[in-house]
Formats: sequence, C-alpha cells, structure tokens
Amino acid sequence: MIVNAINRAFETADERKWEKTYWALDIHDTILKPNWKSHQIPTDFYPCSKEALRLLSQREDVVLFLYTCSHPRDTDQYIELFKSYNIHIDYVNENPEIVNDDLGYYDKKPYFNVIIDDKAGFDPIIEWPMILQWLQDFQN
Repeated sequence: MIVNAINRAFETADERKWEKTYWALDIHDTILKPNWKSHQIPTDFYPCSKEALRLLSQREDVVLFLYTCSHPRDTDQYIELFKSYNIHIDYVNENPEIVNDDLGYYDKKPYFNVIIDDKAGFDPIIEWPMILQWLQDFQN
C-alpha cells in the first residue's frame, strides 16, 4: 500500500537527516480521470486527490514533480490547473535537486522517494483517501 511507502520515505529521511522527500506524480488514471480527448486536458480529479495534494504542497519537506508522458503543449495547462487549486508542482519529468554521484545516475531517471502512478500499482479510488487520512493524522 502507498501509505507504507510514504512511511518508509519519511522514516528514511529522518534517519539520514534529509530535509526533503521527493514525490513523482503521474497525472492520468492517478490524479485526474482521463477524458481521452486530444488537445483538451482532463480536469476531473479523483476523490481526495486534490485535498491530499494541497496538503502535500504545504509541506516544506515534500517536493512534488510530475512524472508524465503528457505532451509539452499540455504540461503548462496541468501546472496551471493544479496551481488554481493551490497544488504546487516543482518540476516536470526531472528532479534537478538530486545530482549524479557515485551511487546513482539521475539524468534519465529522476530520483524519488514516493511514486504515485497507476502503472506502479497505485489505485486512486482506494489510495487517495488513505493518503489524505495519513496526512491529516501525521501533519508535520
């Protein structure tokens, strides 16, 4: 379950004295219900996703970035949509805060602690309410 991954991310950050956790967010079938229309982004949020992402955006120890195959023409629209709901996205398909070192090469795969993606098994109907509850129970 996603809350286990979230717990591990924050526990690891605490143990290693990291100031931030990094969250990779897919959009379609994850945050927003797809509309299957070209040149018209979907705007229908899954229940609890908007509220959870707003709470995550308020945390200084969370960096959110989109991990999406969306066309660049649509990405700015998504950023503006999220911004209109006080959801702050830091980056798109990159995490420049983590640089290559002896342990990892991040030019082609951005570093993240938590991934929210239907292709990684995330179920938005079940897991957004769990994330929202976790955030409400464990506010920083």
